[in-house]
Amino acid sequence: MKKVALVFILAVILPSLVLAWLAVRSLRDQEFVLERQESLLYQGVADNLARDVQSALAEDLQQFRAKVTTLLGDQPPRTIARIFDERLRNEWPLAQVGFVVTLQGDVLSPSHPGRAEAQKFLMDNGRFLGNQESAEVYLDASSFANNSLFNKSQGPADNFRQNFASPANSPPAGAAAPSEKKESYAEYSKPQSRSYKDTLTRSVVPQNQGFNQQVETGNRAGSPAGMRERPAPQQQLLKSQSSLEAQQLEQPLSKLALTEGEFRQLIGEQTEGMLARFVDNKLSVLLWSRAPRDPSFVFGAQLDLTRLKEALTHLFKEDDGALRQEICVALLDDNARPVALSHPGFQANWKRPFVATEIGEALPHWEAAVYLLDPAKLARSAQSIRLTLGLLVGVLVLAIGVGSWLIVSDLNRQMVLARQKTDFVSNVSHELKTPLTSIRMFSELLAEGRIGDPEKQRSYLGIIAAETARLSRLINNVLDFTRSERGEKKYRFQTCDLAQLTREIAETCRPPLEASGFKFECEIPDLPCKVIGDRDALAQVLLNLLSNAEKYSVQNKEITVRLMARMWRQRAPNSGDWAEVSASAPGASEWEVQVLDRGSGVPAGCEEKIFEKFYRAHDSLSSGIQGSGLGLTLARQIAKAHLGDVTYAPREGGGSCFSLRLPRLPEPPATEIEKS
Repeated sequence: MKKVALVFILAVILPSLVLAWLAVRSLRDQEFVLERQESLLYQGVADNLARDVQSALAEDLQQFRAKVTTLLGDQPPRTIARIFDERLRNEWPLAQVGFVVTLQGDVLSPSHPGRAEAQKFLMDNGRFLGNQESAEVYLDASSFANNSLFNKSQGPADNFRQNFASPANSPPAGAAAPSEKKESYAEYSKPQSRSYKDTLTRSVVPQNQGFNQQVETGNRAGSPAGMRERPAPQQQLLKSQSSLEAQQLEQPLSKLALTEGEFRQLIGEQTEGMLARFVDNKLSVLLWSRAPRDPSFVFGAQLDLTRLKEALTHLFKEDDGALRQEICVALLDDNARPVALSHPGFQANWKRPFVATEIGEALPHWEAAVYLLDPAKLARSAQSIRLTLGLLVGVLVLAIGVGSWLIVSDLNRQMVLARQKTDFVSNVSHELKTPLTSIRMFSELLAEGRIGDPEKQRSYLGIIAAETARLSRLINNVLDFTRSERGEKKYRFQTCDLAQLTREIAETCRPPLEASGFKFECEIPDLPCKVIGDRDALAQVLLNLLSNAEKYSVQNKEITVRLMARMWRQRAPNSGDWAEVSASAPGASEWEVQVLDRGSGVPAGCEEKIFEKFYRAHDSLSSGIQGSGLGLTLARQIAKAHLGDVTYAPREGGGSCFSLRLPRLPEPPATEIEKS
């Protein structure tokens, strides 16, 4: 048993405790896991908005190219250069200043620097555009040419991708110019499939289809080059103090590429493009496109950032979205000031977004940022998850403990039963061997004629008969018990006289008992005691009880068989007791046959165990008391099959009292007796 218990502890209890400890420890990581999932989801929102902004800028570049082509028409580039600034501003509201330069460094437009904007533009960019000085700019053609955002058919945006990717794809001289858009600036500014609702929808769908993998893949391959994720201080306010979590939440720094060179060196052989530079800490965004007929002329425009902000505001238009109740999306300029908001009036520390994605080199240090409307909600959700998992772990640990206790209890019971079965086999072998030895010995003596005394011959024959009866009773007990365990035991119920049956069994057992020195008394009424039962089965019960009394009465050899009636006496509405009455008393409801002895009795605590199969209070091999451990078990099974019971009670003055109780067969009414 100790070995089994040790194996059970090592194989079940110890691993269960380790798993419980690991589960409790993992609860501390639930807040980070939840925050990480939220971060991935909202990062997708920021990435999509950044792509939308770049898509809008790409369309602006295509519109500018179309305007240049339209303004040029069939005229020489030098002719239109003088009036390019004025005409471009009149026809394209996004242009703040239009300029024309040659690759040799001649600035042909703006030709009238009297306008304040034109004068400032020439002061800031004249030497740079004239190839007289180098400047640090943000220019990365591959960020647009290789962006998956432009790989799908999007009209002008697709043409922009093809033309910008390689000079070989530039339109030849005399090629037809793209059709000019007739929409007004207001019409152009209307969002088309780039609303806040659509952006949220595109971000929510991956969440239901393995968004972790898609978002991470998008960050590696599909995001516009130059996008970066700033450290998210709003996350740092919500996360736990774990250093490991802090390392995992740390975001990479900006990936914007800063290039230095003259204007002619920067544009190279490209047909069009966009560059941005900071002059006196103010952002200047320049679009440029070569003249189709004479690529040595470069037409460009400086964007009006105020109108650009108004145009981009529509990308963050208020609308019902799947995540609208959770987050606020903002477009931040290079000074971390909100340019557009999904929730007007929302206030936050704009420098501490939950997640953010840079727009790219076109708008350096501009970001699409996501802010939580309720930052404490994430902590509450994590706390709820910890509480739920804690309860589950507690319940599982409790279930493991209860299950372990049940398993150990059942294992102990099975081991006890196995020992009892082993003892049973030994006892039965001993029980079979003893009578067979006696039968063989006395039969051989009689067969060889060694016993000439007739009195001894009768005595030996009596011993053989008694041992044969005991052997038959033992075999019948084993067979009946086996049938009962398999549910194959069948009874032949009929009306029988319990008093007559008890008297016959007593008279059968009297000679061997008295021969063994027992004082045997019977107190059986002469009245019929009718019951419904199997006569042979009831006889077996009585024989087992008498045999049991005989075996355990070693010192005081005294056995009494008593038959009486019992009736229920009501003492209170819900209480009462059984009272012994005479067999002729009216109202008796059951019969009771008592077998009393003055033997050693039953040890304390074993009053019910003695009715369990294979159980013996005294082992036959060590105590010398013969028995198989099935007699009382079989007696109770038979009694219960007759709607009765076999019980034990200590006898006053020492000894035992075993009682067979059977329901009394009601007496027929007097009228029925007369008719019969």
